[in-house]
Amino acid sequence: MSMANSLSLFDISGRAMAAQLVRLNTTASNLANAGSVSGSEAGAYRAMKPVFRTIMGEAGTATVAVDQVTQANSTPTKRHDPSHPLADKDGNVWEAAVDSATELVEMVETARQYQNNVQVLSTAKGLISETLRLGQ
Repeated sequence: MSMANSLSLFDISGRAMAAQLVRLNTTASNLANAGSVSGSEAGAYRAMKPVFRTIMGEAGTATVAVDQVTQANSTPTKRHDPSHPLADKDGNVWEAAVDSATELVEMVETARQYQNNVQVLSTAKGLISETLRLGQ
């Protein structure tokens, strides 16, 4: 696959791994902010999600790239806690709009996808090494 604009196995897996790393970082950020509170609904943390885009190569090859990272459309939870230092004039605080269980599942899935791509690269490296060895 040495044609211009073609995607090699290494391009495909490398880009997929980079996309999964962004996904993992957004999940980690979401988990780090779960349970945080704000004095206003607008200031409350909302989960972040990467948006992926397909990158097409010649000969029907494709890989992925992160197009952008967006805020989820989730609504922070209002809680009445007048003793909280961030409480507004009505005694309310807003908890981050993050579902920790969902984020943990996302993290496991992301780690699996990343590991799958590591395995693809490892297998390809082994096949290339074996082919070179046979050619000697």
